[in-house]
Amino acid sequence: MNKDIDNIGPPGGPGIAAADWLGPWESSPIPVYCRDTDGVIVGANSAFEFKFGREGDTLAGTPAETLVHPEERAAFHAAIARPGRAQPESMRTHRWQTSKGWRWFVWEESPVLDDAGRQIATRAMCRDITRQKLAEELYLKLSRAVDQCHVAIAITDAEGRVQYVNPKFTTSTGYSLEDILDLKVELLREGHQTEEDYRRFWAAIHAAGEWRGELHRERPDGAMVWESVHVSSMRNPAGEITNLLCMREDITDRRRLQDELRQAQKMDSLGTLAGGIAHDFNNLLAVVTGYAGIASMNTGDTAILQKSLGEIIRAAQRASGLVSQILTFSRKAEVHFAPMDLNQLVGDLVALLSETFPRVIEFRTDLQAGLPPLMADQNQLQQVLLNLCVNARDAMPTGGVISVRTLLREKGSVTGPRADPTQSYASLIVTDTGVGMPPEVCSRIFEPFFTTKDVNKGTGLGLSVVYGIVASHHGFIEVESTPGAGSAFNIYLPMAESAPVPQAPAVSRDFPAGAEAILVVDDETALRELLRMALTRKGYRVTGARDGLEAIETIARADCELDAILLDLNMPGATGLDVLKVIRAMRPNLKVMVMSGNFKPDIREEIETLGVTSIVEKPYTLDEMGKRLRQLLDS
Repeated sequence: MNKDIDNIGPPGGPGIAAADWLGPWESSPIPVYCRDTDGVIVGANSAFEFKFGREGDTLAGTPAETLVHPEERAAFHAAIARPGRAQPESMRTHRWQTSKGWRWFVWEESPVLDDAGRQIATRAMCRDITRQKLAEELYLKLSRAVDQCHVAIAITDAEGRVQYVNPKFTTSTGYSLEDILDLKVELLREGHQTEEDYRRFWAAIHAAGEWRGELHRERPDGAMVWESVHVSSMRNPAGEITNLLCMREDITDRRRLQDELRQAQKMDSLGTLAGGIAHDFNNLLAVVTGYAGIASMNTGDTAILQKSLGEIIRAAQRASGLVSQILTFSRKAEVHFAPMDLNQLVGDLVALLSETFPRVIEFRTDLQAGLPPLMADQNQLQQVLLNLCVNARDAMPTGGVISVRTLLREKGSVTGPRADPTQSYASLIVTDTGVGMPPEVCSRIFEPFFTTKDVNKGTGLGLSVVYGIVASHHGFIEVESTPGAGSAFNIYLPMAESAPVPQAPAVSRDFPAGAEAILVVDDETALRELLRMALTRKGYRVTGARDGLEAIETIARADCELDAILLDLNMPGATGLDVLKVIRAMRPNLKVMVMSGNFKPDIREEIETLGVTSIVEKPYTLDEMGKRLRQLLDS
């Protein structure tokens, strides 16, 4: 700074020009002003006048603090130099009133001294930092928002290496940033069940810039959680991915409620079929008892006996198929995606509904031959079709036609905002000739608990469950309906790129013989005696137990030779599971085949944990049981 200017003498009076105070700063493009020791402006350059919208003659004699923001005047006033005390050069930041409103400035202040070294004024030049200040405030707001967000957030580099996690991420996932770095946790890999899933995740990130999905993973503390995950890319001005933003939200409770809702709606739908099921079972029982009566009255006529036994067997097979479908639909099973035949599912369920729906309802099917296998959960798709058919039935109170059609939609043939042109789809179309829906109803049909049915005639859950299941299969639904002309529900389910063709199990009528010692445990006397008689005729040495307690007593006898046990699950006293635990404790190498008419997923899992993989569902045929037993003994 110019020493002559710094040591300018005291003004001779009020007529001193501003230039005498400002010196070479008079023509500077940087706003500069001078104030005396009382804080009164004694001079300002033209840049200052322009910036603050004040003329020179109105500035002279104005207290500088009048231009300072009220919240900061006290601090400004405290900084004013006192006479006789020279203040060092300083940097101060304040908000000042300008012609464009309040702005942030950094002021570089330096003292103006007289010949005796006393400070007689202060010269200040400013730099507008409003943009920087606003950016800093915005950054702080965003930083606080991320830190306080209820969603778990992580930021990684372009390769997925974690650089930041917010506090919610730490509490919800069990990982701190230090844990992730020290343990080298592959955060983005968690929850993807296979390497192929993980590969598709990265392909989506590079192709579309983001990925969304629901993942099931194990926390560090062992708890299993479901999370809704959204990963999006952050790019530089050149369009290159520099970072990834990962947001994870715990939806375990929501998934549980969805499962409970779906199960409740399942049972509601099943209840609508109860009357038809009872009617169908009564018909089958009438066939069985009728032909059994004919056979007992004609024991000497071989032709009549064979005819009667054949009809009884066919009726029993129909009843077995009906029970199997009811159990498959009603049980609370885990979601399991596997290759399945959509046409087979439609054919089986339509056959069931044809017998249980009112006779005034006619079913028609048009199934595209050669439809490739679909990767889906068969139990859930069965529920989708049942719900749509029940909905169609209720729309035709006086009767009508329900048509079910399947189609393969090749890549690019499905258009619309929700369609992926690179994806082929299996299309399931359910139409009816019912009353139809006006647009205002059609727009709300997938809302939970929305229904147009009378009280106690519908829960309003059926179509919302359909929507949820289809969405979980990454598909979508289109609905067309016209009042008085019926409705059409078109479901699009994405086809897997490659899915193995499900192989039908080989059917064999061979019932192999054997000489091993077998224990048959079943509380149903007729079944126990049937197995004992059939296996004995094939050479096996068979012992029976009428319940679990008797089975445990037999197993505990040291003189009882056993090679295998046929074990029923549901028995009084000690259950089959109790007996199996005793077997594993006393005879761990004894081979066991478990039989039951209804295997729940958790029970099946516990049985397999105890080392039993030979499981037979009732009803079974003697040929099937004999073959499975031989396989078990020879394994």
